[in-house]
Amino acid sequence: MEHLKIIAFTHQQIDLKALGKLVICEHTLDDRLRNIQSALGIKEIFYLATCNRVEFVFTSAHNLDKSFITKFLKVLDMGLPEIYMDKFVANVSAYEKSDALNHLLRISCSLESLVVGEKEILAQVRKAYESSRLAGFTGDYLRTIMDRVVKTAKEVYTNTNISKNPVSIVSLAYRKLCRLNIGSATRFLIIGAGETNRNIAQYLKKHKYANFSVFNRTLENAEKLAEELGGKAYPLQALNSFSQGFDVMIVCTSSTTPVVTLPIYEGLLKGDTNKKIVLDLAVPNDLAPEILEQFPISYIEVESLKEIARKNIQERYAELVNAEQIIEENIKEFVSVLRQRRVEIAMSDVPKKIKEIKDTAINGVFADDINSLDENSRAVLERVLDYMEKKYISVPMVIAKEVLVNTAKVI
Repeated sequence: MEHLKIIAFTHQQIDLKALGKLVICEHTLDDRLRNIQSALGIKEIFYLATCNRVEFVFTSAHNLDKSFITKFLKVLDMGLPEIYMDKFVANVSAYEKSDALNHLLRISCSLESLVVGEKEILAQVRKAYESSRLAGFTGDYLRTIMDRVVKTAKEVYTNTNISKNPVSIVSLAYRKLCRLNIGSATRFLIIGAGETNRNIAQYLKKHKYANFSVFNRTLENAEKLAEELGGKAYPLQALNSFSQGFDVMIVCTSSTTPVVTLPIYEGLLKGDTNKKIVLDLAVPNDLAPEILEQFPISYIEVESLKEIARKNIQERYAELVNAEQIIEENIKEFVSVLRQRRVEIAMSDVPKKIKEIKDTAINGVFADDINSLDENSRAVLERVLDYMEKKYISVPMVIAKEVLVNTAKVI
């Protein structure tokens, strides 16, 4: 019988650089999955790839032993050197039946993420499934599985605090910034165009802030970020002559010494005595310490955010027990749901077959005998056959349900 299976390669066993060799580009994905289905007799399958995992979710009657997984990778035809093939097979995580469902639910509820409670993974799983569904790689079984995945994840996110408090430095920094009641006309000075500043800038853009001046050592990168934000780009050395003022400074560079020195900061103020806000997200800090001693500043820096993040992570991990209980209850409930669905599918042809048998009997095998009957006798015979038809349909339905409900797990 076909059962749920998962072949998983994750950051927990394989370094991310090696993991990247299993990522399938979009334009070859359909062909590779089609080859897998054909060569290994797999009816339904979808492929999931995130920044820290590559997984194949499918239905199969095969045992997930080393031989099958090796063949799976060879049919996938990723051009892997033998050394990588051996490494992947040795470090694969394989799940079957209820263990596979448990794993998929844990992923979708973000219990297996690098940062527990990050909701993005559910969207990634749904997108991966939907892509394969539209391409014709999935059917009723995986549809039923995904219905349960979405239901469980929503329950976990709604009924636990596993995702309530932010843990990323960027989200925490933005939350603290918002508490300072900055206005829509706020002038932002962004120093550094790396990933951290790009991420926090996207928060600002999303909330309709529009006055941005972006400085970066490489002007091209400053121009890219400024274009996204509708702002202006400057080379880093232009800080010395910038005269348009600012209300909020966001600074994060890879420099090992302060980028914003006391003379630069004084020059940026141009005599402005209003209290400024500085988000210093660099390690080590990009703002010279003497600036904090001489000027009124609302200062948000990484070390204070790390402590908040640590406490929030602890709170999220405390919620794991509640999340796992919800998952366990859904698995138990789903066993019954899946059995019922399999009965429905298995029995879906019964009414049609019985009707065909009755029609053959009336219009073929016993046609001459029936035609010789008088009208009343024929009417009685038809009523008897209709009654028997309904009963014949219900009997196998009841028996099949009893048999399947009392059999072993079928996931």
